[in-house]
Amino acid sequence: MHVYDARFPTEAGATLAPPDALVPAYRAVQRALGLQRCVVVTPSTYWLDNRCTVDAVRALNAAGTAARGIAVLRSDVEGAMLDALHASGIRGVRFNQTLGRTSLDDLEPLAERIAPLGWHVELLLPATAWPGISPRLRALPVPVVFDHLGRLPHPGRDHPGHRAILELLGSGNAWVKLSGPYLQGVERAAWIADAAAMATAYLHAAPDRVVWGSNWPHPTASSGLHDAPADAELLTILRQWTGDDATLHRVLVANPATLYHF
Repeated sequence: MHVYDARFPTEAGATLAPPDALVPAYRAVQRALGLQRCVVVTPSTYWLDNRCTVDAVRALNAAGTAARGIAVLRSDVEGAMLDALHASGIRGVRFNQTLGRTSLDDLEPLAERIAPLGWHVELLLPATAWPGISPRLRALPVPVVFDHLGRLPHPGRDHPGHRAILELLGSGNAWVKLSGPYLQGVERAAWIADAAAMATAYLHAAPDRVVWGSNWPHPTASSGLHDAPADAELLTILRQWTGDDATLHRVLVANPATLYHF
């Protein structure tokens, strides 16, 4: 999930600038859904400024929610900053090309720097990138997490990127986050069917390397780009994908404990 807070400046040129979505509001969502842990991801709105994420992780932990964070960094980040971010609960680095400023030249050197910390790389890139970049991802010294089901356009199950992700899952170093199925921007019945096909394929390929995210507060929806289902419905959809309690427990409890070091 993400936290948005007007106390922290929006990056110039940011395409998404949602209204405040603060820790108390998310805690209410957690209570309604029965969730006890969360991962706060720095959104494109703040670019390299991770202060909002770090502040939210600290506030969530203080309020009794076990929280971790995912930061956005460049490979020239100072060692002292990496140590401070780790101490604050950061456990991964996101490469997000939403703003068109993320350079994949940083991928290997940053992965080398975060490997001793036990972090991972989270990728939100155009789906066309997956086949070509697969050899580089396979060689990284850290786990790789594909955000938002791989962010594949409809129909994602037929996209070359879907096949590339499945192959990387087979290599043992890749993970997939089952989040944002509605981001395809197509009508409801279409994305529900397509996301189900992709998610079940991922779960079949690597049931121990799949996690879930609500994508709260659904920033693309609040910006008017499309509708989004209710958070409770997204959990219902996840249960349909997993099919049984044991797999659901893996996705919601055991797998994130491994990836995020809960």
